[in-house]
Amino acid sequence: MYEKLVAVNDAWVEEGKARQILEPESRYYGGTIDPATGIAWVNHTTGTPTVMAFWGAALVNPKSAFYRDEELLERLKLAAEFVLRLQHEDGSISPGWTNSHSPPDTAFVVVGYAQLVQLLAGDAWEPLAPVVERMKMFLERTIPVLLTGGCHTPNHRWVLCAALGFLHDIFGIEEAVRRADQWLAEGMDITPDGEWTERSNGIYSAVSDLMLIHAARLLRRPALLEPVRRNLRMMTYLVHPSGEIVTDYSGRQDLGQYHDLSPYYLPYAILARLDRDPVFAGMARLAEGALTGPGVVSTNVLVRMMLEPELRQPAVEPALIPTRYEKLLNGEFLRAGYLAGMEAAGHNGRVFHSRLHTEFGAPVARYRDGDTSVTLMTETPSFFALRHGKVRLLAVQIASYFYPGYIPMQEMTVLENGYRLEGEQKKGYYGPVAETLLPATSREPVSPWYLLPHHSRLLTHEQKIRVTVEALRTDRGWELKVGCAEPLDVMTQISLVFGSEGEFVAGEFQDNGSDSLLWSGGTARYECEGDWVELTGGELAHLSTGVREAGLPPHCKTLLVNVMTPFEKTITLTLSPGTKMEK
Repeated sequence: MYEKLVAVNDAWVEEGKARQILEPESRYYGGTIDPATGIAWVNHTTGTPTVMAFWGAALVNPKSAFYRDEELLERLKLAAEFVLRLQHEDGSISPGWTNSHSPPDTAFVVVGYAQLVQLLAGDAWEPLAPVVERMKMFLERTIPVLLTGGCHTPNHRWVLCAALGFLHDIFGIEEAVRRADQWLAEGMDITPDGEWTERSNGIYSAVSDLMLIHAARLLRRPALLEPVRRNLRMMTYLVHPSGEIVTDYSGRQDLGQYHDLSPYYLPYAILARLDRDPVFAGMARLAEGALTGPGVVSTNVLVRMMLEPELRQPAVEPALIPTRYEKLLNGEFLRAGYLAGMEAAGHNGRVFHSRLHTEFGAPVARYRDGDTSVTLMTETPSFFALRHGKVRLLAVQIASYFYPGYIPMQEMTVLENGYRLEGEQKKGYYGPVAETLLPATSREPVSPWYLLPHHSRLLTHEQKIRVTVEALRTDRGWELKVGCAEPLDVMTQISLVFGSEGEFVAGEFQDNGSDSLLWSGGTARYECEGDWVELTGGELAHLSTGVREAGLPPHCKTLLVNVMTPFEKTITLTLSPGTKMEK
């Protein structure tokens, strides 16, 4: 793979050269254009530092066609000058799309930039010295913002710790260690089964893993590797047969989006070598197959391999990763106890510029039988997702007009041949504010609604809706029994969201002029490249094409089942023949 990465990196060198701005009169002179915006930025994803990593890795690699290429070196110098010019006086950077003067985004760049500096500084080619000096100047200027700056999200803390570790390693700054220890004192936000707060298997779990690996080494805190091991073990159960990562319940922007194992390559490869772990080596091999390039500057695989040549070969003989299993994640996690303690935290359920992620630790069940992969989940709009060969049932969701929007499941119970899920919502009304609590404005000509103490109103006429789902395995697929007893006459909609790549070839539908179909009855059949799923259970008890606050995902093909409470609805999913389902 190392030789493959060198070749791919050379291609990216050329591509980056084509995007570099070489007009001295431009404010972005020396930077590389982000294809999505047409602007040159300093960030760790599409920004100039990522292209600099491609160039730097080629310049000092004897296997590269650009080894010690003087023209490329000149371009690297221009890019380093551009990065310095766009660095703010406080040492931070603004990534371009959000997070102005951002300490965590600066930290992402520092993690990658520092490794590139270490790689270039370790080469004996003297012409590199000026560019290394300029890059070290950027890093040195970040010290104040990383010693004082904060973050938005849970994973940002571990990025900051890794960046502080690199600054300590390069500049010997003891304050960086003390600042990192302040973040680490908050403790690890991971369940015993290995799930991070953000439940972001596609992006931020891998970020937390790699950043803590760096922090463990640079800060000499080996205990930081234990939560990483937990997450990497958990991830062995969160990969579909195609190599797609399970993102159906993420708390971040990867929710329901396609992601593969490639971000996990370095965490698995590094710990496979450290622990001599065949399973980690097996997962590293799977992740290796998903790699299409070196990666962004903060996670550049080729740079890390050049700094740690031992990563170029498997640490141990890779184990085969299981393809038949049933696994309940967080089933024993005492989530209710943690949630009960939230009032004592003092934030009253409100944080700014971030989220509390109260879904942390909610149960998730994974079932895999060869080419069939099923996820059942709680505290997310979807409760069921399935992959069967080329068939992708991305989500099964329940929405109602009781509390307009989706009804997430909150509880999961293991049954003999499946799972029972339950979700409850409450909605009530609020009485008048007691006269003794009214503000002075209530007696003035203008009494703004937003100045009234709404928190003091007494709740009246509270109602609730409770939905149950039994997801049961059958000899040919799955059976979903969805029920709701009360309140009466609530318009409810069950949506089954399929990938756009397949087609419905059978069933009784009403086309509502979009990507969704009102399924009135008959056996529906969805096909994709020879694989198929047949469904029964269509109903058209009302004519709503959607539920307010429950927007259907775009670029998908969705079946809508419209029911009225009370109802007991059974939807069967019969899968095309293949590997026999094992109970």
